[in-house]
Amino acid sequence: MAKDKVCVVIGAGDATGGAIARRFAREGYTAVVTRRNADKLTPLVATITKEGGKVHPFGSDAREEAQVVDLFQQIETEIGQVEVFVFNIGGNVRFDIRDTTSRVYRKVWEMTAFAGFLTAREAAKVMVPRGQGTILFTGATASLRGGRGFSAFAGGKHAVRALAQSMARELGPQNIHVAHVVIDGAIDTEWIRTNFPERYNAGPDAVLNPDDIAEAYWQLHRQPRSAWTFEMDLRPWKESW
Repeated sequence: MAKDKVCVVIGAGDATGGAIARRFAREGYTAVVTRRNADKLTPLVATITKEGGKVHPFGSDAREEAQVVDLFQQIETEIGQVEVFVFNIGGNVRFDIRDTTSRVYRKVWEMTAFAGFLTAREAAKVMVPRGQGTILFTGATASLRGGRGFSAFAGGKHAVRALAQSMARELGPQNIHVAHVVIDGAIDTEWIRTNFPERYNAGPDAVLNPDDIAEAYWQLHRQPRSAWTFEMDLRPWKESW
């Protein structure tokens, strides 16, 4: 029996990660979606199922090596072959440098840099022997420049970008497409609607639509290998940069 082709989304939240999982599920991929708390995936699972897609939720801590290794082994053994991997964990916190504790900095680093390394490494392990696959990392403005109060977040996101660059150079010649997507702007979420109403109500398409972000990820996956993109930046048309 042929195995399912799988899209793994690490950090499938209510916005970007969930939209990416839904987009690939509509194309016939089995979406494997993860969060530390699997119960929070219930609405996403219900939506994908209602849309006719296949989905498997997992409660998994991407910072814990044993859990990550077990996750990929279970996927490959019981569900299908990982063809697409998306790392979508955020870690966006703001503290002035004098108020940034070692605990905060370490936690953000673990959520971004370390978790990105662990999960992408396991994805590469199953893709390289087959000679195909797509690995996509969600970045942010902080991936390119540090901002006031964002020392921990910028440090973690810079590290993820460096990881993506290294993996792209190593894995590209092995037919694995690695790309980094810089999300430069506010995303249409309840948090933005509540805390930044002036941005949310600035006019049509003034904030990033998660479904439009997901479409860009799908197009990256579909690119012919004679013209692969490594880095793409996405921002609303009204965003200053």
